[in-house]
Amino acid sequence: MKNPSESAIRLLNRGLFVAGISPFLSLALGSFTHGLGANPVETISHSSGLWTLRLLLGALAITPLAKFPGGHWLVSLRRTAALLAFFYACLHVSSYLIFDQFFDAREIWRDIARRPSIVAGMTSFLIMVPLAVTSSQAMARRLGRRNWRLLHRWVYVAAAAGVFHYFWLVKRDTSGPALYAVILAILLCLRLDDAARRQAGRGGADRPSATSPDYKPLGTTANGLAPEPGNQGTAPNRRIM
Repeated sequence: MKNPSESAIRLLNRGLFVAGISPFLSLALGSFTHGLGANPVETISHSSGLWTLRLLLGALAITPLAKFPGGHWLVSLRRTAALLAFFYACLHVSSYLIFDQFFDAREIWRDIARRPSIVAGMTSFLIMVPLAVTSSQAMARRLGRRNWRLLHRWVYVAAAAGVFHYFWLVKRDTSGPALYAVILAILLCLRLDDAARRQAGRGGADRPSATSPDYKPLGTTANGLAPEPGNQGTAPNRRIM
């Protein structure tokens, strides 16, 4: 299957951005029209937390999906999905700091000390910060391919901490966080299996195989297209994962 053109991929990224920002726009509209229920702060916190997990797991799912024939171009959507996840994580943390704690540092530290859910949530957010900051091609070149890849593998830890955060917040019905835990476990198993296969196939060399989403033939860009003159570097793909 032929890869989409660069213009088509840009259009898909814009569509993903619009779809991803829609829940935020709905929350913003609800806050002005009093449509967030009896406890608007809880509604904002719950919705932003759920969308953080959904988009984060969606970004992680792109890696195994891109291995299917004709699916390599999906990696071009990964950074957009991951940055949307970070946006909702910022909204989630901001709602806690502003509306729950009113920036009271003492109360925040007390809450962290007595509530494991807050520890897990803050851990997930703090891990996501450097991943978002280093998501560009320029930062990937600056860090070096190996260091950049090692850093961005921490996204699985961030996702796991987010799932634990959700589990500890739910008191009765744990079906929601359990579903996210199962999805994350499947994605992690696929990742570990792929890493083991590549390790066995190349004798320990840190180089992507021809079936990997990270594979890029010499003289082509990440989308499989010929690079523009003067832009034939070997920078890693632009992604957060």
